[in-house]
Amino acid sequence: MKIGGNANYVCDVTSDEDLQQVYQNSKKLNQPVYVIGGGSNMIVRDTGFPGIIVRMRIMGVDILSDTPESVTVSAGAGETWDVFVKQMVERNLSGIEAMSGIPGTVGAAPVQNIGAYGQELSNTFVSLEAYDTQTDSFTTLKKEECGFAYRHSIFRGNESGRYVITRVTLQLLKKRPEPPFYDALQKYLEQHQIGAMAVTVQIIRGAVLEIRNNKLPDPNRLPNAGSFFKNPIVEKVFADQLLTTYPNMPTYTVDQTHVKIPAGWLIQTANFKGRVLHGIKSHDGNAVVLVNQNARGYADLAAARTEITTTVAKKFGINLEQEPLEL
Repeated sequence: MKIGGNANYVCDVTSDEDLQQVYQNSKKLNQPVYVIGGGSNMIVRDTGFPGIIVRMRIMGVDILSDTPESVTVSAGAGETWDVFVKQMVERNLSGIEAMSGIPGTVGAAPVQNIGAYGQELSNTFVSLEAYDTQTDSFTTLKKEECGFAYRHSIFRGNESGRYVITRVTLQLLKKRPEPPFYDALQKYLEQHQIGAMAVTVQIIRGAVLEIRNNKLPDPNRLPNAGSFFKNPIVEKVFADQLLTTYPNMPTYTVDQTHVKIPAGWLIQTANFKGRVLHGIKSHDGNAVVLVNQNARGYADLAAARTEITTTVAKKFGINLEQEPLEL
């Protein structure tokens, strides 16, 4: 977002031993520690961070098991997520191809249970290895211990700051993607006259990358943190009431009693799309993306965020929740 102050220290860790040593040293120096992957999904206040920023750079991809139906693969937390997805797609493995193009690292993926175009990390997740800062030891956490929910886990919830993820293990399938496909993907396939039987993981990856490139601005050109707000999940009864006023409101079924409403639609319908607030612009192509056009600092971003969330709450009775983590 091109916003935020400095840290006292910054270092890279490339092994478990590196990581443990940093935390041991931080206690001697009385410095707090904060670990980042690519830093693409975080907001930093102007005061910066009065401690040590650790950039996770533990690498390596290993095949743990290979059966006729699936492959179980382990990846270092420092691996670039999209590079890892590309490698798995090249192996004709399915389960994460629709999450192509998501910025950041493998280790950051479980933190907010990343997802896109109908897939979520938790769908293929097996376990992860992590450093437990409370016990100064390394541990393994299985899926049921991670508390996965929509864009959420224990790592950004009640155990925030305790575990530092070092490796992630996923189980990917040796089968082609099958319908029903996410709406945007289905439209792409129809426009390109690709039938369901012809769909491959390579086609899905290519489609997702093209869709994302058309919808999401390049952060190297227009400073942004991707989707700034989570898509709210509401009770179906409440959504049905809104539909009487807004019959064109898109909804996506979550379960029998809940639906998801696109945050971008709410922001656009509240007339923020393309507008500049305090130097922060709701992107022309995707209203849920906030771009730093000429904001002077965190206070400008906070003011724009408040204006958007307050208006959406008044208009729809829905409270938007920020997606990027805040330091």
